[in-house]
Amino acid sequence: MTNVTVLHVAVPVPAFNSFDYLPPPNRVGPPLCAGLRVKVGFGDRRLIGLIVGHSRHSPIPIARLRPVLKVLDTRPILSPKDLELLHWACRYYHHPLGEVISAALPKRVRQGHSAFIAGAPVWKISPNSGNVPLNLLKRAPLQSMLMGLLKSHPNGLDAAQMQAELPDWRRALAGLLKKGLVIEISRPCLEVPDKLAVPAPKLNSDQKAAVDTILSALGGFTPFLLEGVTGSGKTEIYLKLIESTVKDSRQALVLVPEIALTPQLVARFRARFTVPLAVMHSALSDGERHCAWHMARAGDAQIVIGTRSAVFTPLAKPGIIIIDEEHDGSLKQQEGFRYHARDLAVIRASLLNIPVILGSATPSLETLYNVEQGRYRCVRLPERARQAGPPPLEVVDVRRRELIDGLSPYVLEQIRRHLAADAQVLIFLNRRGYATVLLCHDCGWAASCKRCDANLTLHTANARLCCHHCGAEQPLTAKCPTCDGENLLRLGEGTERIEQALKAIFPDYSMVRVDRDSTRRKGELESKLTAIAAGAHRLLIGTQMLSKGHDFPDVTLVVILNVDQSLCSSDFRGSERAAQLIVQVAGRAGRGDRPGKVILQTHRPDHPLLDNLVREGYSAFSRTALIERHLARLPPYRHIALIRAEAVRQNAALNFLRAVRAIFAVDSLSHITALGPAPASMERRAGRYRAQLLLIAKHRTNLQRLLDDCIPRLNKLPAARRVRWGLDVDPVDMF
Repeated sequence: MTNVTVLHVAVPVPAFNSFDYLPPPNRVGPPLCAGLRVKVGFGDRRLIGLIVGHSRHSPIPIARLRPVLKVLDTRPILSPKDLELLHWACRYYHHPLGEVISAALPKRVRQGHSAFIAGAPVWKISPNSGNVPLNLLKRAPLQSMLMGLLKSHPNGLDAAQMQAELPDWRRALAGLLKKGLVIEISRPCLEVPDKLAVPAPKLNSDQKAAVDTILSALGGFTPFLLEGVTGSGKTEIYLKLIESTVKDSRQALVLVPEIALTPQLVARFRARFTVPLAVMHSALSDGERHCAWHMARAGDAQIVIGTRSAVFTPLAKPGIIIIDEEHDGSLKQQEGFRYHARDLAVIRASLLNIPVILGSATPSLETLYNVEQGRYRCVRLPERARQAGPPPLEVVDVRRRELIDGLSPYVLEQIRRHLAADAQVLIFLNRRGYATVLLCHDCGWAASCKRCDANLTLHTANARLCCHHCGAEQPLTAKCPTCDGENLLRLGEGTERIEQALKAIFPDYSMVRVDRDSTRRKGELESKLTAIAAGAHRLLIGTQMLSKGHDFPDVTLVVILNVDQSLCSSDFRGSERAAQLIVQVAGRAGRGDRPGKVILQTHRPDHPLLDNLVREGYSAFSRTALIERHLARLPPYRHIALIRAEAVRQNAALNFLRAVRAIFAVDSLSHITALGPAPASMERRAGRYRAQLLLIAKHRTNLQRLLDDCIPRLNKLPAARRVRWGLDVDPVDMF
């Protein structure tokens, strides 16, 4: 290593190869090795790259190689095992290595800031601010507003907190710092509770058996499926396993699919452990993410909880990886580097030789197939941890029935009964907004998005028509733009409409709506969930943000509206997702001492999926679904990759994919099937026309070999200049 002449550096550009550089001239210090960040010249730009290797030779003449401009680290920020995982992800998902590495690092680390951080920056009023003349801020209203905000928070505010209260805070802060009215301090990255808030409950026999089985595998790689009905106490299993890991001075990594699940889970962990705990998700400020990443990498955070990108968090002493709700599609990154956090977690556990736990009440068919093939061990929790049994599912046929804003009279009567019994009621509808269509009753015009093949959704809270696909908005119109008629119908129901209807019917009961619209501000989701858990609201209306992971013991009735939406998907995974969603939402009922009830309101009461699910449960459904997938030669019995393309011109994406298929036809093996190209199910989205080409293979190695040979050549196609394209290996959505 002391005679290194060529450094292989990965930089965040869409190129599959690394780039060769020379060490800085006259460098004094330890030899440069993989895992160190360097600043390099790249064309006329300056980029932060990562050394991924070194050699004595380069295909480029040594005289033409440029030296790195600066070495940013004294020791590697990523371990060899971390780099091995990133190299594996680069090869498997066929994504440029520099962009893979960039996705694995916090923003501040990507930008070249020191990898070490003692604490998150916080700003507070200066002790000397009382000596400043009162009229100093007379002509600076923003600075005056920020001063008032900071005075009401004597312990200081971080960037995210100020952003939530005063979006234009940065300019004002700079002025206050210059005047000496405000100082910057460092808040410790991790706060450690000094005592346990909640003692560990006694495990039942099924839980104890599950813990003993998994504990026997600690110290080596074993993938476990922890399959437990909703309310069976899977989180308590996680806590027991982590307790053993922490006692062994090792770290635990816990992945959850959505930010909505993080606050409640973190609260339970902090109530049970007096060790440092780091949280990683996209709602944190850059400084907070940097802090958590550094503390995990240093080994100071013994427990790390995060969403999908946390799978890359470096750990000094890894001991166990847990993936909660492993079936959830949110664990798959849908843009750019399209990795699946669940699958990468299994690969990472294999590289680290530690156990990995995949927990779910409704396991994915891929995971059940791996159990069937003997690759994973299955541990089951067949009963709820508390006294109440699983809630019965009642299918309500609403055909030819009068509905009040989407609610049947029978459902309203059931809601009234449960509210009268001082219970909470959860109404689930996986559509936000007020109405899904604004339709002219005179001429048939419907408000549609100008950039997408989709209708606009009416939001009455701000009187706007919004596209839930591209984000476009326009004011609510009072007249039809086609015939000038005023008879505009608001068709379809969203959570806003259900909330307004229930307020009119049950005015004496407090209610709360939990969806993306009602939880935009930082801290709103946590405060709503806390209020629900405290019993402050009796009626809970929400989308899938309320469908899983939450434990509300007072909920005795769950109403699932518009089940038909989930039953009519064109995606081959549609029935699996519908079954999982129904079971997960139903699992919110009867989790306390009182029995629960679930009502599914539908226009398709005889649908085979509903019949199978209601009569025999998710296990029976999944067995039937696996048989259907096998007969149809679909995953998990086949392996697929999807090449997506989009362009401003209608036929450009299709023409590009036709050229791609021609390359595959020349190079492909007989074991590969290509379907398409064809327009996407929503062909036009955000002003671009989309098409896709599906590749199916019986053996994963054949598919990977084809992609290895062909993907690097696609950018050289003449049609590639007119499109944006991407590869999705193991796609979970076919839109």
